[in-house]
Amino acid sequence: MSLTSAYQHKFAEKLTILNDRGQGVLIRMYNIKKTCSDPKSKPPFLLEKSMESSLKYINKKFPNIDVRNSTQHLGPVHREKTEIIRFLTNYYQSFVDVMEFRNLNFDFTRSYLDLIVTYTSVIFLLSRIEDRRVLIGLYNCAQEMMHGHVDPSYARLSQMVLEYDHPLKKLTEEFGPHTKAVSGALLSLYFLFVRRNQGADQWRSAQLLSLISSPPAMINPANSDTMACEYLPVEVMERWIIIGFLLCHGCLNSNNQCQKLWKMCLQGSLYITLIREDVLQVHKVTEDLFSSLKGYGKRVADIKESKEHVIANSGQFHCQRREFLRIAVKELVTVLTDEPGLLGPKALYAFMALSFIRDEVTWLVRHSENVTKTKTPEDYADSSIAELLFLLEEIRALIRRHIKVIQQYHLQYLARFDALVLSDIIQVCLLDYSSEISGKNPSQTVAPRLFFFFGSLSCFSPPLPQLQPQAYTSVAKAPLHLHENPDLAKVMNLIVFHSRMLDSVEKMLVETSDLSTFCFHLRTFEKMFAMTLEEPTMLRYAIAFPMICAHFVHCTHEMCPEEYPHLKSHGLHHCNSFLEELAKQTSNCVLDICAEQRNLSEQLLPKHSATTISKTPKKENLREKARSRDMDKLHINLTELALTMNHVYSFSVFEHTVFPSEYLSSHLEARLNRAIVWLAGYNATTQEIARPSELLAGVKAYIGFIQSLAQFLGADVSRVIRNALLQQTQPLDTCGEQTITTFYTNWYLESLLRQASSGVIILSPAMQTFISLPREGEQHFSAEEFSDISEMRALAELLGPYGMKFLSENLMWHVTSQIVELKKLVVENMDVLVQIRSNFSKADLMASLLPQLMGADNVLKRMTIIGVILSFRAMAQEGLREVSWGEGFCQALLSWESFSECCFLLYQVTLSVFELASAAGVGCDIDPALVAAIANLKTDTSSPEEEYKVACLLLIFLAVSLPLLATDPSSFYSIEMDGFSNNIHCLTKAVIQVSAALFTVYNKNIETHLKEFLVVASVSLLHLGQETDKIKTRNRESISLLMQESSFLTLDMLESCFPYVLLRNAYREVSRTFHLNRVPTSTH
Repeated sequence: MSLTSAYQHKFAEKLTILNDRGQGVLIRMYNIKKTCSDPKSKPPFLLEKSMESSLKYINKKFPNIDVRNSTQHLGPVHREKTEIIRFLTNYYQSFVDVMEFRNLNFDFTRSYLDLIVTYTSVIFLLSRIEDRRVLIGLYNCAQEMMHGHVDPSYARLSQMVLEYDHPLKKLTEEFGPHTKAVSGALLSLYFLFVRRNQGADQWRSAQLLSLISSPPAMINPANSDTMACEYLPVEVMERWIIIGFLLCHGCLNSNNQCQKLWKMCLQGSLYITLIREDVLQVHKVTEDLFSSLKGYGKRVADIKESKEHVIANSGQFHCQRREFLRIAVKELVTVLTDEPGLLGPKALYAFMALSFIRDEVTWLVRHSENVTKTKTPEDYADSSIAELLFLLEEIRALIRRHIKVIQQYHLQYLARFDALVLSDIIQVCLLDYSSEISGKNPSQTVAPRLFFFFGSLSCFSPPLPQLQPQAYTSVAKAPLHLHENPDLAKVMNLIVFHSRMLDSVEKMLVETSDLSTFCFHLRTFEKMFAMTLEEPTMLRYAIAFPMICAHFVHCTHEMCPEEYPHLKSHGLHHCNSFLEELAKQTSNCVLDICAEQRNLSEQLLPKHSATTISKTPKKENLREKARSRDMDKLHINLTELALTMNHVYSFSVFEHTVFPSEYLSSHLEARLNRAIVWLAGYNATTQEIARPSELLAGVKAYIGFIQSLAQFLGADVSRVIRNALLQQTQPLDTCGEQTITTFYTNWYLESLLRQASSGVIILSPAMQTFISLPREGEQHFSAEEFSDISEMRALAELLGPYGMKFLSENLMWHVTSQIVELKKLVVENMDVLVQIRSNFSKADLMASLLPQLMGADNVLKRMTIIGVILSFRAMAQEGLREVSWGEGFCQALLSWESFSECCFLLYQVTLSVFELASAAGVGCDIDPALVAAIANLKTDTSSPEEEYKVACLLLIFLAVSLPLLATDPSSFYSIEMDGFSNNIHCLTKAVIQVSAALFTVYNKNIETHLKEFLVVASVSLLHLGQETDKIKTRNRESISLLMQESSFLTLDMLESCFPYVLLRNAYREVSRTFHLNRVPTSTH
């Protein structure tokens, strides 16, 4: 065959196209096999009960199905023929593709091993589709029913299916005539296969992959006579050899070298991959075939011997190679990272390292997945596999990062070296053929074509021109035979590799390091990841697992687009699950150390000072040593996990960009939220909770440690802390769980304020705190430990403005519930109160009206409860003000306070400003929260005028009920506490705040109504001075002290109703009585 004839036949182009199409057909067969083996994805009519008899009939009669005379059997098919055609068209056409691929294959693939293997794999997978006859027959029946004739391809397709029921028997018959070509191609692998199957000791002796073994040659370009073979996957060669000798086994008995190569290959693996997770059980399939052939008894013995050798030795053999690669590749990565310029001359080393790592990983995956029963399970497990995966990803990243270095180097190499060497070698080769080419100058015949082919290699060409020179110099009658010119072959290999370094680096990365096989060995993938997490020294490499998920995109093929969503789902799901687990482990480690930091900080709290000081120095006990060891382990694990989470900023999985730091931030935020809640220690049953100051100290210890890790974790810890603390200021966090805002709100309402309402706890204005009275069995906590100034500041700092607003809203709800009850009491006494309001100065009439009032004690009690709640809110607001004010903010609010003092009468206009000020803790004359709560109480049943009237009468009711307080023994004023044991000193705040809120809602003047209240109250208390019953006047002076403050009334107004001389006399009397009561106790 002439060179021109070879060019016309386009061997190289056809070979490339056939290989690509073969891969597509193989994937189609795989997809059909997987789809039909899973009941969830199987075509629905194959599972219908009504179709069962039809399917059995088609399977039994295949391929001779009489559609017209079998209506009894094929009735269901006729009814659903349209649906069957729609569902099975793709399946049927895929089988037709197999048939067409088979017809083309034999003309062009006799010596092309890849195509032989692909073709054989297609046939094997076809024979493994159990429903192949049903699918083809059912489609053809529906086709004939619909169109009146069978599909044109059906006869040949059905015949092919029948022939390949036993695929190996038919394949060996077909490939028998090509034994010489196939065996010759396989023997060319002999020395390469021997070299690539060397053990770790031989690799170590040869200092494989070492750039520093010979420093003077470090910058010399890495060359080889067989460049492309240096990174050729061993698994690919094993497939070529095993399948090649299966199909052309005749040479095994006649050629000793073929036999050696075959036996060597049998001693390497128990399984080889056909496609994805579909494997060929090498020894079983080969033994079954050779056992049925005469004269192959010795080969069967060789197979059994080889299998025993694999089982006994291959596990340790590959384990040692993986151990060598971990050390050698780590050294290679270190050198290339430090000197990336070496990627130019030493690019081959990088791709060799990638290929070797993938060989070992894929071998381990194949065997760990399929070898289920073994006496040495450790041979098929590797707890350090993560390091190899990590090194593989490191080299890939290095190559991508410095791709310009590689391209620039090889561009200059092609122009300044390869072109000159190629020119010299071709001239020498052509001179040798000059005697055979009569009357023509060799440079005018063959040379131009060869230079055309090689010229295309140096101009960023696609892979196809790289194959053309080899194809055109390998045909039978080529004027220049490649095998007779080894120097030309070496230069061709060199130029092809250098050309690929220009424009096919990414394809080379896929070719040498693609680990998309994990997409189909997910159980093994997950098991390896779990083993990595259990090995502390491997944690730093765990990020390789989610990064490997990015390889899954290479599984896709344009001939099988329906697979894409499924593969994408697998890739994203496992990437997400791996990162979630890594983030979970990291956040757990961080929070465990935080907990220990909090324990240490708790020992510094004032309550532990005496214990700490009293401790005598002593030797470290075993428990403290164990705790120290645990903390060391946590810090080591955290260091490793921080390295893995911070290794890469982002990477892509399919079209999604993944940020590992975001996973860590999310988990840290959730864990920190749970930790803060745990620190609070709230128990709804026993009503126990941590003091706000202690919780704040613990939170600060957590935050301080997390902030110290900012530069190590790679996560935005400021955002994590900010979000977590902000969530704790809301009633529920983002997960719907209750927060410390809810816990403290519930506790203060249900424990502290409830007991304060019942008189067990009193408010001490002098100490600015609530105090527990010594009553046995009443409470389980000390009120002052939860309500003093420092605790209120801590509470405000923890809850923030949002949380304090939530607390205020709940307090106001309780206030309004009391106001509702008070209004009911007013309505019950409406007539009497109207008369009292008009006749309060008439003593005789009042004497008859007052006894008619019902529930006066209840009014005082409920108003006292309101006062206690409002007093607690004022204390909380003061704490908020102190922790909220910065310097600038402080000045602004101070100016606002001075403004509000000047124009507080504009309260309706400035109510929204009051709300803003209240959110910052600034005290306001009109409480916006109370105003909003009361405004929401408006009912549709009563008019605004009636509601206003009730509000006015409520103040009257309260004013005339004040004298009743004098009869209560607890209504004695305590100088030490500046208050009363029954908390009635809170009445003043209740009256002022409730009045201001009520009359703001009704748009009335507050001062006018407070004057009315003050006048009625003063009259009532003055009448008390005329009372002769000592019981009723027991604490008259103490009660008089209630009326001495109001932000809405002037001192002149107060003086006119309650002369200061009365207050001074009341103070003197109360003080005298207080000290007299203490004298007996002191004397005793």
